[in-house]
Amino acid sequence: MSKIKNIILTLGLVMSFGLVALPTTVGAINVFQTCEDGSTSAVCTSTKTDNLSTYIKTIVNVLLFVLGTVSVITIIVSGIRYTTSHGEAKAVQAAKDTLMYAVIGLIVAIMSYAVVNFVVAQFVK
Repeated sequence: MSKIKNIILTLGLVMSFGLVALPTTVGAINVFQTCEDGSTSAVCTSTKTDNLSTYIKTIVNVLLFVLGTVSVITIIVSGIRYTTSHGEAKAVQAAKDTLMYAVIGLIVAIMSYAVVNFVVAQFVK
């Protein structure tokens, strides 16, 4: 019964922290921009900045976002596993290993982001 209470308490805490992040403020922004032809529009139909480097940077940014999300979820899961391990040596070690690998993965992703941006910047010149 105590194990079930700990699991419910841990899940409740994780969900409550998630709910704290939900309310966001909305700020007024100017959605209109000056297009190349001189008109002002919310969406410019012709842009000359669409090139290979822009596509590569967009793909890398999306992949980094996905990897960051997976890393955060993995860190949360390892924290839950650590909390619910009840001092069992194998479970504690598995949770610590999961946390370590998630952090290492996040560091590698950030370093690869820097390398890709450097390489793309060198090719654009």
